[in-house]
Amino acid sequence: GAGELDGSDYEEIRYEGYGPAGVAVIVECLSDNRNRTVAEVRHAFSKAGGNLGQSGSVAYLFASIGVLVYSPDHDEDTVMEAALEAGAEDVLVDDDGSIEVLTSAEDYVAVKQAMIEAGLEPEDSELTMRASINSELDLEDAQKVLRLVDLLEGSDDLQDVYFNANIPEEAY
Repeated sequence: GAGELDGSDYEEIRYEGYGPAGVAVIVECLSDNRNRTVAEVRHAFSKAGGNLGQSGSVAYLFASIGVLVYSPDHDEDTVMEAALEAGAEDVLVDDDGSIEVLTSAEDYVAVKQAMIEAGLEPEDSELTMRASINSELDLEDAQKVLRLVDLLEGSDDLQDVYFNANIPEEAY
């Protein structure tokens, strides 16, 4: 129960690189063997037609944010008013009518708690990385990017993969 297993020092590792069609990719891992993990990530990038980059090579294209998602049955004005009072940075209404409340990573917990206290329990919420600029891909390049994501997800050490591309629906 003390968490003192021999050889089990896990560390968070972030890799950055460019995937097919120049798509920026951030890979977050949790590993007890940095050498094994970097080999797996490098292999996935090269097999999918991308390149593993240096630390900081694509991070400037992403921002760490909190996202609270509300279903279309919530009143947009009510959610917007509560979100702004809670300190949210932005409120977006998606094409399907769902509402996203965006916060800074630092304010995420406080905004989420304030929204719940206002009677607005989010349908989904998370801390994530969102790209400031997205690439539009054709079907072929989108499928290559999805192949890279699949290869990366084959690693037991993978926690999250973020990329700056809009994938067309038909690519899935």
